[in-house]
Amino acid sequence: MWKQTLNIVFVLISCSAAISHAEDADAIARGYRLLTETPLLPGDFHQRVIDDVWRSWPEPLRSQAEKATPEQRREMTYSRYGLTTRPGDDSGKPLQYVVDDNGHWTMNCFSCHGGSVYGKPTPGAPNNRFALQTMTEEVRRTKFRIGEPMSRMDLGALFIPLGTTNGTTNAVVFGMGLMHQRDEQLNVVNRPPVPFVHHDMDAPPWWHFYKRPYIYIDGFAQKGHRGLMQFMLVPENGPEFFREHEDEFRDIYAYMSSLRPPKYDGVVDADLVKVGKGIFERNCAECHGTYGDDSEYPNRRIPLDEIGTDPVRAEALTREGRAKYARSWFAHAGEEDEQQTIVELDGYVAPPLDGVWASAPYFHNGSVPTLWHVLHPSERPTVWRPVSEAMDEQRVGLTIELAEKMPVTQPDVAIRRSYFDTRRFGKSNAGHTYPDLLSEAEKTAVLEYLKTL
Repeated sequence: MWKQTLNIVFVLISCSAAISHAEDADAIARGYRLLTETPLLPGDFHQRVIDDVWRSWPEPLRSQAEKATPEQRREMTYSRYGLTTRPGDDSGKPLQYVVDDNGHWTMNCFSCHGGSVYGKPTPGAPNNRFALQTMTEEVRRTKFRIGEPMSRMDLGALFIPLGTTNGTTNAVVFGMGLMHQRDEQLNVVNRPPVPFVHHDMDAPPWWHFYKRPYIYIDGFAQKGHRGLMQFMLVPENGPEFFREHEDEFRDIYAYMSSLRPPKYDGVVDADLVKVGKGIFERNCAECHGTYGDDSEYPNRRIPLDEIGTDPVRAEALTREGRAKYARSWFAHAGEEDEQQTIVELDGYVAPPLDGVWASAPYFHNGSVPTLWHVLHPSERPTVWRPVSEAMDEQRVGLTIELAEKMPVTQPDVAIRRSYFDTRRFGKSNAGHTYPDLLSEAEKTAVLEYLKTL
């Protein structure tokens, strides 16, 4: 089993830099194995629930599933909820859940950070198809029907929205809510609930992790293995859990640091790429960095009034919340290796663009479907939905269709949630209008260059 896991990890990091020490390879393998094989949270549901969930689907999908084989039903289930199999693993288990020998399913970090790159399962890629809200609702109905007990997710989703659009989640608020019930040393405390600003976010690709010194779109928290443990703050995990599992998260940190983006395997115009690189370096590199042998990443935070993108994320996480994090165990507060936490800020950090072609949609809220739309601010669609896992080769991003409005009468909630309406709270596609300074020919050249990053 250990050799199989190690072989799987080597497949997963085939694009990574060469590993210089055997202990690094071992840590990376352990990190991946922990994410996929070790439940660090209470279980979400049993195999018998997911095998029967199709009975909670709307027609005609339910009738199609009834006539299908068990293998076809599994494919339909994975497709409906944005799950994938694991690369290099023929077990059929989902990348996004730990499935133990007793058939219990437990969500892992790949649920948001392990999706597909235009149909190819890719650990570390944003899961732009994850339908967590729909899945939770239908799992809950299935449990009620067959007499299974409810989980924390089933009940919590009745009060905290898990995501209003497939591929985005209310993850920031999850963390805020969990931390609200802890003190700085992670002891559970009883506090009355407080209101939070619910908003959906697009998960960043993990292949940026090795390059970024801070995490999150506002870059307030210095990167460290302890900070990766924040979503383990369920009541069942007391403060001792975090200290006991700290070494395991060092391995997960090593795994995340090993990831590199996939390479674009389509045809590129080498001459146009060369032109685009020059235009990019003169106009974009100041914020997004340079690429190649002598690459540099500036980790530059852009004020909201300059970048002009949706401000909800910046306003939702309060100064008090960041200050509490700075004092907490996660930031090593009071220790020799205390981390730096930025409490006063107003803006977003321009991310690296490694593998940008593979991480659609774009902006921190996932409001822009293709790189062409990023480069053409006035052409960004107001309401859109993905219609295929295939890449839009011309515009480099999701293949979409446009709509005038969300189809509120559509009986299938999964289809309704596939639409992205940029007029809704926290979902604006405005801002980042810098490309307006470029000519159409320059935009075309930059788009070609972005394929190569």
